[in-house]
Amino acid sequence: MLPCRQRQITNSIQFHIQLKLILMTTAAHIQDSEFDELLTYEGPVVVDCTATWCGPCRAISPLIDKLAEEYEGRAKVVKIDIENNPDTPKKYSIRSIPAVLIFKSGELVEHMVGSKPYEEFSGAVDKYLDT
Repeated sequence: MLPCRQRQITNSIQFHIQLKLILMTTAAHIQDSEFDELLTYEGPVVVDCTATWCGPCRAISPLIDKLAEEYEGRAKVVKIDIENNPDTPKKYSIRSIPAVLIFKSGELVEHMVGSKPYEEFSGAVDKYLDT
């Protein structure tokens, strides 16, 4: 068993890690019914088309959450489950996932398919900031 002071420090560190995870901005999950309203946003809108059974989707999920945190207030970053929301993927001809769509002023400006490094996602968003 750890001495009392070490146990307190360990508990404090664990608490701060948990608090950071709770406070971290993550990409919101949206529904088909919310999609058109989302596109009224003037800045970049990043839409991660995903599914719970998709391994590569799960792999990029933390990257999409990191985008949401890094671009908070400058871009909207969301996820949409294609199994529960079939209209949006059909409208944009999503045939493979993960698919990340980027919209600017309601228009589709970028369509990325597959697992990519964070820098490719952030670089794509950067292209459409303040343009």
